[in-house]
Amino acid sequence: MKHFVVIAGNIAAGKTTLTRLLSQELGWEPFLESVDENPYLADFYEDMRRWSFHSQIFFLSRRLAHHRQLLARPNSVVQDRSVYEDAEIFARNLRLQDKMEERDYQAYRDLYQAVVSILPPPDLVLYLRASVSELQTRIAQRGREFERAIDQDYLTQLNALYEDWIADFNLCPILTVPTDFVDFAHNQQHLNLVISRMTDKLHGQEVVEFPIPS
Repeated sequence: MKHFVVIAGNIAAGKTTLTRLLSQELGWEPFLESVDENPYLADFYEDMRRWSFHSQIFFLSRRLAHHRQLLARPNSVVQDRSVYEDAEIFARNLRLQDKMEERDYQAYRDLYQAVVSILPPPDLVLYLRASVSELQTRIAQRGREFERAIDQDYLTQLNALYEDWIADFNLCPILTVPTDFVDFAHNQQHLNLVISRMTDKLHGQEVVEFPIPS
């Protein structure tokens, strides 16, 4: 049986790492976050309020197209970041920061909700939960120049939006992985545990919470 699993989470939560590890361990096709050039991105960074709608529409169209492509794949796939996060996290955050006008945001939401209502969901969302302090540590460790400007308040806001989204999401099952404690990147036993819980969830079995050290 083929499966379509999406990995969701904040910046530096471990999405790309887990996508690659699951692909290696299970032989699934990995689909990493899109690197398509957004023709609005330069304008967006110059004037976010003017160009945020255009930029987000571009990202949404690409993510929707990728979602459809992955549904049609003959074998199991694992995707780094979902179409849902574009709208529920990043577009919503732009509106909360007043970097997208209300009428533009409502038009974007209307389009997103109309499409998602007829879009077949994945079989499972793996949500990688991480504290802000842990995210900051990982961002510092990977040393990406463009991430140095990301501040604590921004990560905190995104974390809150992720938690709100996950609390209300009901299109498919969710497995939450507490990545402050589950180090699948460096501990094979932890990776095996994630795979075991994921497999149980995909087969509709009851899954207990991940053990968290006191």
